[in-house]
Amino acid sequence: MTAERAVTAEELRTLFLFEKLDDEQLGQLSRAGRLEVLEPGPVYREGDPATCFYVLIEGAVVLTKLSGGHEVEMVRTSHRGSYSGAWTAYMGDRVPQLYSASMTVPERSTFFVLDAGDFARFMEEWFPMALHLLEGLFFGNQNSREILDQRERLLALGSLSAGLTHELNNPAAAAVRATDSLRDRVAGMRHKLGMIASGAYEPATLQALIEIQEEAVRLVAKAPTLSPLEESDREEALSEWLDDHGIAGGWNLAPTFVQAGLDVAWLERVAASTTPSILGGAVAWLNYTIETELLMNEISDSTKRISSLVGAAKQYSQMDRAPFQVSDVHELLDSTLVMLSRKVGDIDVVKDYDRGLPRVPVHAAELNQVWTNLIDNAVDAMGGRGTLAVRTYRDGDCLGVAIGDTGPGIPDEARDRIFEPFFTTKPVGEGTGLGLDISWRIVNKHRGDIRVESRPGHTEFVVRIPLAGPEGDHDD
Repeated sequence: MTAERAVTAEELRTLFLFEKLDDEQLGQLSRAGRLEVLEPGPVYREGDPATCFYVLIEGAVVLTKLSGGHEVEMVRTSHRGSYSGAWTAYMGDRVPQLYSASMTVPERSTFFVLDAGDFARFMEEWFPMALHLLEGLFFGNQNSREILDQRERLLALGSLSAGLTHELNNPAAAAVRATDSLRDRVAGMRHKLGMIASGAYEPATLQALIEIQEEAVRLVAKAPTLSPLEESDREEALSEWLDDHGIAGGWNLAPTFVQAGLDVAWLERVAASTTPSILGGAVAWLNYTIETELLMNEISDSTKRISSLVGAAKQYSQMDRAPFQVSDVHELLDSTLVMLSRKVGDIDVVKDYDRGLPRVPVHAAELNQVWTNLIDNAVDAMGGRGTLAVRTYRDGDCLGVAIGDTGPGIPDEARDRIFEPFFTTKPVGEGTGLGLDISWRIVNKHRGDIRVESRPGHTEFVVRIPLAGPEGDHDD
């Protein structure tokens, strides 16, 4: 229940906000406004149209903001003259006229209340110079932030593009090299086919070699992974066997056979199926077969790697996808790690994913920007050495993503400021101080929250996103 009464100019003069106004201004203010006595409870909600400007006369006020589906207390005060509400009304329709927080009164309280339109009018009439300065400051900061936001994103995009180009170049170059080698091997096989066609091999011998050739192809597909010592021992044994049987270049053939998973017993079968006069040619022909198979595997692996990288880039950028969609957070995290793999370098990456988490409705491309900023900062903090831990878990009605590093930690004096725009702990010229500010705003847009715990050797940023998603497709 609300009680109202008129307010006098003398009452207003006792408030620090109005103590410098003259008698005429105080008179206009008292006639336009009113005193309201509010009972404990909510006064207005965050996001509602901002219709009134409130100044506390007596009592207490609490301001809260919604984060991760929960009300987070921002201010609790009983200071006389504290104000809230439609204080940006003087900017008119150039900014959304909505309450930026929710206000409640914990006890019976008295306020001077002024309608937003009257507040805007008085500001324009009484303080034109101050109004221009405030507008310039507000919109100047807004424009600066937008420009630097774009620069931050372009810098990140440039770094990611360089990394992706490097990652794509490796498998592409491998595929080109393997293709050139394959061309030589196929030419060699054509030459051997010419020898076979000349009748150098008996039909039974040729049939046996074809069977051994098919078996060799199967063995290549399931060749075991050997330790360096095992690989060296096998190469030495195969090379000795080839030399003992008068086959030139055994040291060059042995590594190929070992890579294919073949051993001395297999070569004995080849010898048993041929005569000594054609053993060298038969081994060379089978070597071409094995090399061809290995090269085709290399080309296949390289092209799959390229496809995987392109897929990760599309997942990261959300190309051809709606900006707001139901997404698997693990796919978003993995695509970001792929895009940053060059920068991550030799740092150990430990992933602990809760695969039981449901898909969530999010702005996927924007969340990827959050993961990029957090992982990029973690890698920078470790200086190329350490462990990057990426963990997902369920936290009540929220999805939790924790990104940790083993760097030196965030200094105590900086911890409370890291989410401030333009604040950075990096050297001049190496950071804009907007990465975490952008991340905070993206997470806040999802009605989530982001926090940090840090000590030397362990820093962890935790992002919580409601499983139900943000309340609609917010673009503010």
